Amino acid sequence: MSGHSKWATTKHRKGAKDQARAKVFAKLIRQVEVAAREGGGDANANAALRTMYQKAREASVPIDTIDRAVKRGTGELEGVRYEAISYEGYGPSGVAVIVETLTDNRNRTSAEIKHVFGRQGGAVAEPGAVAWQFERKGLLEVQGPLDEDQLLEWIMEAGAENYEANGPNYTVTTEPHDLGSVRDDLEKHGLKVTSAELTLVPQNVVAVTEDVEAKKVLRLMDALDDHDDVQNVYANFDIADDLLAAYDG
Repeated sequence: MSGHSKWATTKHRKGAKDQARAKVFAKLIRQVEVAAREGGGDANANAALRTMYQKAREASVPIDTIDRAVKRGTGELEGVRYEAISYEGYGPSGVAVIVETLTDNRNRTSAEIKHVFGRQGGAVAEPGAVAWQFERKGLLEVQGPLDEDQLLEWIMEAGAENYEANGPNYTVTTEPHDLGSVRDDLEKHGLKVTSAELTLVPQNVVAVTEDVEAKKVLRLMDALDDHDDVQNVYANFDIADDLLAAYDG
């Protein structure tokens, strides 16, 4: 699992334990709302909504809060209309970064994202400058320990691409449109899927081996992730486990 993926997982787990929990809730609710607006309020017919609904529940967002977000998305309740905008840029050490936002004010968000990049030693790039370095994939985390031969057989039967050990757990990769069906199949075998989401996977990674540079990269990632309009941050850095563990923000 890449250094970026480890950072994202650690960030998510820490966020669920402290005051960032409210911010995590707000971002998930916004994503539920947009998924409902774009694909309808029936989770059985809207794969994106089903994925976001499950993700929100896994983060302990109350069901009635999720339901209100769905109704705002479908127009049953009044709400703010959000626009999806992505930004591409480079961070310290030449790390490629993609930032996905949902905003009700394009100009404000654009100015603030550029400011974050600049303040943290990076710069926003032209559209397309970075995106070609990433590929959209489905990513599931399966709780272990497991018999790896059996796991490989099940994920191949389910239509997944591969898996990778992640500590005691396993990260399973799928094509984006297969994420929901693979999750359903693995759960039918009694496996516990702790998370399932669409993500961007870098084609190549930049190894960041110096402590000072690693901290610069991680500070940029944290600053972007902490922005209210930012939903996802993806990057192609690879930072050693010991440097990630030593980073305290």
